[in-house]
Amino acid sequence: MSNPNWKRVVIKVGSALISPNQQGCSSHYLLSIAQFIVRCRANGTQVVLVSSGSVAAGAHLFPELEKSDIAIKKAMAAAGQTEMIATWDRLFDFPSAQILLTHADLRDRERYVSIRETIFSLLDNGVLPIVNENDTVTTDKLKVGDNDNLSAMVASAAEADALIICSDIDGLYDKNPHEHDDATLLKTVDNIDASIYAMAGGAVKGGVGTGGMRTKIEAAEKAVSHGIDTYIINGFTELSFNMLLNGENPGTHFKPHAKPMQENVHWMRHTSNAQGEVIVEGDFDAQLDSDAEQLTSSEIVDVKGEFSVGDTILVRKEDGTKLVKAKSNYSSCLLNFIANQENEEFANEFEEKTGPIISDQHIANLEKE
Repeated sequence: MSNPNWKRVVIKVGSALISPNQQGCSSHYLLSIAQFIVRCRANGTQVVLVSSGSVAAGAHLFPELEKSDIAIKKAMAAAGQTEMIATWDRLFDFPSAQILLTHADLRDRERYVSIRETIFSLLDNGVLPIVNENDTVTTDKLKVGDNDNLSAMVASAAEADALIICSDIDGLYDKNPHEHDDATLLKTVDNIDASIYAMAGGAVKGGVGTGGMRTKIEAAEKAVSHGIDTYIINGFTELSFNMLLNGENPGTHFKPHAKPMQENVHWMRHTSNAQGEVIVEGDFDAQLDSDAEQLTSSEIVDVKGEFSVGDTILVRKEDGTKLVKAKSNYSSCLLNFIANQENEEFANEFEEKTGPIISDQHIANLEKE
């Protein structure tokens, strides 16, 4: 690394740093992180903070209740969120703002653009955005599930130059360093493939967070595809942040793609959820990423799920091969109707009048990713 010249950086802080003992918030580990944010801003770098910890921070307020109960967890999140924001706010002499998100907010294009505009407005006016998943209202259908992946989505939305993910170890090792004394730290990762995921293992057992090293790699994969330098560092040591500011790599650096995805394609690929599927013939080989109009009703074998105009859909072959995620210009009901027309001339004329089945402005090729 050379001396960082970041215009904008996203830093993700986990529950173990916020509330290490689940007895409310502690500033013990947060002071060095806050100082890092202060120094970044002094250097002209805008910062977005993605902070977990609301459930862990609120746990001590419900000592006699079953913590696995979903309703109790939501109550813990509601109570802990105010304490967490207040703790962060006390560490800064500049204003901060709370942004609570669900996956439903991010996967809806209009709301996603609104989130971007809000973040940019806060940053332009010197306000620190503090982002967290809205655990009080999320359901299995609506949640991102972990703030590692959320931080990558936020970094993409914020057009960040760097994403810094704080961990309880120095970075990605070739094997679990808690179990193997000969584990070796990977300082640089040029390409995230199956071998990198194999090093990650599963989620942390017995911790206060919802992720582990695997979710951090998932987040890194999302971020680097958008051209964002990504680091996994030890958030428990002040040295990590000092090294970053001095242009040194304190952990594992995931290098960004040389040709990043465009913002709208990245959103379609990594953030938007497919609401249904369109199954095409097995020998279908059109280049959907370059010419969406090549997909016509004559190639469609089946339509699965219910979706509306503007929803994201998955286009795949009969054998399961995924081709693209794309914005549908037709509802599932209408698409079923024209695809089942025996009169091919009718279907062709209908499509000529109404336009292509999927939008070439919002399409992400999956075979090449």
